[in-house]
Amino acid sequence: MQRLLFIIQKEFIQIFRNKGMLPLITVVPIVQLIVLSFAASNEVKDVNLAIVDLDHSQYARELVHKIEVADRFILVDFPPATRHGDERLQDGTVDIVLTIPPDFEQDFFKNKGAAVQLLVNAINGQQATVGAAYLSTIVRDFNQEIQQDVLPVRRLAAGAPRIEIASSNWFNEELNYQYFMAPGIMGELVTILVMLLTAMNIVRERELGTIEQINVTPIKKWQFILGKMIPFLIVGLILLTVGLTAGKLIFDVPFRGSLWVIFAYCLVNLAAVLGLGLFISNISDTQQQALLTTFFFVIIFILLSGLFTPIESMPTWAQYLTVPNPIAHFVHVMRSVLLKGSTFGDVLYNFKVTAVLVVVFNVLAVSSYRKVV
Repeated sequence: MQRLLFIIQKEFIQIFRNKGMLPLITVVPIVQLIVLSFAASNEVKDVNLAIVDLDHSQYARELVHKIEVADRFILVDFPPATRHGDERLQDGTVDIVLTIPPDFEQDFFKNKGAAVQLLVNAINGQQATVGAAYLSTIVRDFNQEIQQDVLPVRRLAAGAPRIEIASSNWFNEELNYQYFMAPGIMGELVTILVMLLTAMNIVRERELGTIEQINVTPIKKWQFILGKMIPFLIVGLILLTVGLTAGKLIFDVPFRGSLWVIFAYCLVNLAAVLGLGLFISNISDTQQQALLTTFFFVIIFILLSGLFTPIESMPTWAQYLTVPNPIAHFVHVMRSVLLKGSTFGDVLYNFKVTAVLVVVFNVLAVSSYRKVV
């Protein structure tokens, strides 16, 4: 234990001597959390819309007014003809073109079925799908309103059959996107920063030549690896504390679950990430090589973490790749505990899988370290 304590003491001395370390574990996470929570949003707003009104009837004007008061669209233009609307879509000026055909109101009263046309720029698939869904909802609601206006009084008295839907949003009642993004970004930042720091650790000592001083000591491999892990484990917990504090003060993220579950899982997750980082450091000859190898894993971990796209929407083979992904489990635990109030039993699966990763990654780290005198 005395040898282990000496290694830990040495690591803390090196950390505090590094003038860039303190901003890295305090200022950088807060800035990244703020920027990413506002910028990394899948919420579709400000869809550019052009309306080609070829009817100019009362109902057409009412439909345009309902779209104008919606907060999802920006009415860019009212082209006088269909071809002008097509040109706006082709040059990228608008995302959607809504065409109201001639005799729109007359066809409705004649029970012929009034139709409108939506032309959608589907280069951005998400914006196209969600924007068209918003507009379709407005048109559908308008259709129900005018149907009630023209139904005969006797049919209204008899009561036309209809289905009513009552919905409620659980866990995020206001659909605040920062509540959804901030917890996941916290877990991602803690994992990435700690992994980068550890991946650069041993290879940096090898380049500076200080590793030779350790090699001539009777320190065993597992003591050396553990001594490297514990300081950065504490750094990771500090990063999480800073992130949670910033998330509460800046975004007012609800803490519905126990923070003890969050910190307990953070310990397990960081143990796995530290093992992977030290393994990368052991097999790398230069800091540049370690950095590039780390980015290879980090990019895959982020894209398959479920932070930006649901894991359930991924192909089956990609869903299997999320199982050994520590960021994916961290994001799930953060969101479940903070927003849903999940208990330890609810996230037990994530603890079990991450515990297996701890064993695998740290065995690789210990076995890959070569103590050459």
